[in-house]
Amino acid sequence: MATRIGNFINGSFVDSASSRGLPVISPIDGSLLAEVPCSSVADLNAAVQAATAAFPKWSKTPIKERVQVFFRYKAFLERDLQKLALLVSQENGKTIGEGIAEIEKCIELTEFATSLPQLVTGEVLEVSKGVECRTEHVPLGVVASIVPFNFPAMVPNWTIPNALALGNCMIIKPSEKVPLSLTIIANLLKEAGLPDGVFNIVNGDSEIVEAICDHPGIEAVSFVGSTKVAKLVYQRSTQNLKRCLALGGAKNHLLVLPDAKPDMTAQNVAASMSGCAGQRCMAASAMVGVGDVDHIIDKICEEARRIVPGKNLGAVINKESKDRIERYITEAEQQGAKILVDGRNTHVAGKENGTYVGPTVIDHVKPGMAVATEEIFGPVISIMRVDTLDQALAIENASPYGNAASVFTQSGGAARYVIEKASAGMVGVNVGVPVPREPFSFGGWNDSKFGVGDITGKSSIEFWTQLRKSTVKWNPEAGVNWMS
Repeated sequence: MATRIGNFINGSFVDSASSRGLPVISPIDGSLLAEVPCSSVADLNAAVQAATAAFPKWSKTPIKERVQVFFRYKAFLERDLQKLALLVSQENGKTIGEGIAEIEKCIELTEFATSLPQLVTGEVLEVSKGVECRTEHVPLGVVASIVPFNFPAMVPNWTIPNALALGNCMIIKPSEKVPLSLTIIANLLKEAGLPDGVFNIVNGDSEIVEAICDHPGIEAVSFVGSTKVAKLVYQRSTQNLKRCLALGGAKNHLLVLPDAKPDMTAQNVAASMSGCAGQRCMAASAMVGVGDVDHIIDKICEEARRIVPGKNLGAVINKESKDRIERYITEAEQQGAKILVDGRNTHVAGKENGTYVGPTVIDHVKPGMAVATEEIFGPVISIMRVDTLDQALAIENASPYGNAASVFTQSGGAARYVIEKASAGMVGVNVGVPVPREPFSFGGWNDSKFGVGDITGKSSIEFWTQLRKSTVKWNPEAGVNWMS
């Protein structure tokens, strides 16, 4: 019988009040890892109560003291890196190397959080003789973070270190597909000295997501997932007068010009489309070749054939995803696209119950095809061909999404033109995955993000705090003027 994982409330793991549960299946080999509870509103209420009780003391703790927890937490992430990477791999299906990279990014995110005392010092100005105005960043209270399956550790760490270091208390809702990594993270935070109640985990399905959006004791909600659900979470949270920042899906375009370095371009395109089995919102999903780029496409195919499922390519999250991805490929083929590298019907010896899709390169895709416009979330690149850079940008601009765009060229003028014209929040030049490093923030445009600001970096400070403005006058000789 599978081990049933608990919710983490007020510093301890406790069983859910609900008897409903879901299996946690490893995509690598189909093995049963655990059972995750489908928690009830009563479980959420208990977590909010614990967070509410912890907030007064935690928020009044000086930020220089709060971040000491995260100095220790960072050290524990480094200590347990291999253990965490293995767990990420087991529950998500990505390779061990990708799991290691994910924990390394968690470490970087935590390192940024430890620098927050230097970034939230506020401002003081003598605005009139004897009169000072001051600003301070004040925590919101109890906040919530709803996180997806594709990065079981990294995406939670987009929000946990910053939100808590800034003085908030948090309830986090993991994906029911990958709830295990957060149990380790909870233990590490407790070991690092985080007070009970400051961080809580409530597992569950859509019922808990809706309850978080509705709960009157929660001040702000962050969400990462599909655009369809991001819209619903944003609408429901803001309708209940909460702050919300909801990140959705993407259809990222790589614009490849004939003067691009063939080897570098091919390596970046192949890595971008296949990294994490294509299950990331920054994955290259659509390539637009400008002019004669056949020599580069040939090299992309060579690189794709070096990517071997079960070795340097992980599994997709479940059979439903595998079937959906393969339907996209088949439909494109039926519509006249040419499959240059075919990842359908992939099986890995010894892991026959795993859910793998091989790297897939599809050429001569028309802009109106589903593979050209919809988020596939698999190791698939769809290649469209145009004559001019403006035609390529027109295809990119027509996408309702706006996470990332990249251009591959040796022309500084062409690169600058794309940076200025692409309708995307994150733009790369000769970079397949243009994710900013800390302290620069992560966030897209258009239907890839709902809400103001970004979820990481300096921009996150505005989301997780509110400004208190104070005006002070002590000396009576300052007199009375229009400010009085």
